[in-house]
Amino acid sequence: MNSGGKSSQHGIGPSRRDLLRASFGVAAFSALGGTSTEGSITDYNLAEDRTSITDVLGIMVGHHTYASRPTGCTVVIAEDGAVGGVDVRGASPGTRETDLLNPLNLVQQVHAVLLSGGSAFGLDAATGVMKYLEEKGIGFPTGAGRVPIVPAAILYDLGIGNPKIRPDAAAGYSACKAASNKLPAEGNAGAGAGATVGKLFGLGRSMKGGIGTAAITIRNPENGLSLTVGAIIAVNAVGDVIDPSSGAVLAGLRSIDGHSMTGTINSILRGDNLPASLGGMATTIGVVATDAVLDKAQAGKVAQMAHDGLARTINPVHTAYDGDTIFALATGRSSWSPNVTLIGALGAEAVARAVMRAVRAARSIPGIPSATDLAISGAGKKK
Repeated sequence: MNSGGKSSQHGIGPSRRDLLRASFGVAAFSALGGTSTEGSITDYNLAEDRTSITDVLGIMVGHHTYASRPTGCTVVIAEDGAVGGVDVRGASPGTRETDLLNPLNLVQQVHAVLLSGGSAFGLDAATGVMKYLEEKGIGFPTGAGRVPIVPAAILYDLGIGNPKIRPDAAAGYSACKAASNKLPAEGNAGAGAGATVGKLFGLGRSMKGGIGTAAITIRNPENGLSLTVGAIIAVNAVGDVIDPSSGAVLAGLRSIDGHSMTGTINSILRGDNLPASLGGMATTIGVVATDAVLDKAQAGKVAQMAHDGLARTINPVHTAYDGDTIFALATGRSSWSPNVTLIGALGAEAVARAVMRAVRAARSIPGIPSATDLAISGAGKKK
């Protein structure tokens, strides 16, 4: 990330810092980690900045994590409904109810989004989410009753432990019962329980991924109004997780002996003999939410821009083996609705922070070390 000044890191044109300040004003710029005077943008290392998607008014999060093997599911609930959007960038997605988020289609609001492990089997957990919401009288009104609208996306974690154990309807229901507006668990929780990263050569040289969350609140100094944009991301990528402020690999492809990180891109540039297929090995999924007022087209744009946060922190991303999917939710609880570009930019920042929190909060499982373990051994290195 650029450290400030009037030129970019390549010495040409305005810096990202200057563009943010010029485009969105001091309030938004400060929320993104900058200051209103010359100086450096705050880096993405937010170990002490414990924010969450649940900072967004109208959003609750619940996890169900299996004890029998590392897998689980995470539900993001908007009981009063939220305008939804989605953007799918990976080539191996597993999703549910994404077509209805098209602005051309009838349904205007969704009531929950499910993120699940278990590959396509994990979509079954959405049935439990629907059951829970139906019992509470939440859903799209029809002549025969209310039908909860629950889009979902899954990641592949069947290679960790017993693949016959995967999230089902009971798990989805349990996640809903656990949902609250408190800070949710991160790391090895819910959809992040079996997540791994750095899988260019399979699980044997991978590291532990996980689930992370972050939020940014900005205030308009002219009218005192505020809005919040938050993200929750389950990080299960083929690529490495990068800290964009330093270029350091936080978690990713390990060396053959497993004691250091070699860098996925470095292996690609060397022309290492890559596997013919990694089908179904990965996928990063998540939700961006805001209390701003958006329509479906705008929510889709926010979801699209939020993928920039993945591009900043995962390398490579959106591969043939990833089904990277981000949903956007707008609860409309804030009275301030600025340009959608601002909300999309904040969404990308929140996603980037959530990705890094996911691997920093993760803990090792048998055979797969976490970023914390390799950091202690001094194995982290720049890409």
